[in-house]
Amino acid sequence: METNLKENFTRYEIARIIGARALQIAMDAPILLKISEEKLKEINYDAIKIAELEFQEGALPITINRPLPRRGKEKLSSIKEDKVTDEELIEKAQEVEKEITENADELGFVEQDEEVEGIEAGAPKTEEE
Repeated sequence: METNLKENFTRYEIARIIGARALQIAMDAPILLKISEEKLKEINYDAIKIAELEFQEGALPITINRPLPRRGKEKLSSIKEDKVTDEELIEKAQEVEKEITENADELGFVEQDEEVEGIEAGAPKTEEE
């Protein structure tokens, strides 16, 4: 049974399975195999050795989920790019800038004091005035 299990799992998966099960056994989880007291004394109640025995017998209810590779070509073809010229980008930027300057007081870019001074004076004040 051991060769069949090794064919299904990589060595990293085997290490992960045995390690996870050994941790469970160390935290007082029940042992899934009937192991004699002599055998337990022989392996010195080692959780890793017990987990290895359970793995070799195929008694572990642990599964491995392997992610499948994604098909890159299909993903790339599904992405659509908008073709925008430089002129259109410049026009859009100018429209946004114009909108911001027109609505500056509503958007909170101009303080009320500055707005009133600019309207009353018509021009910025200098130190001479």
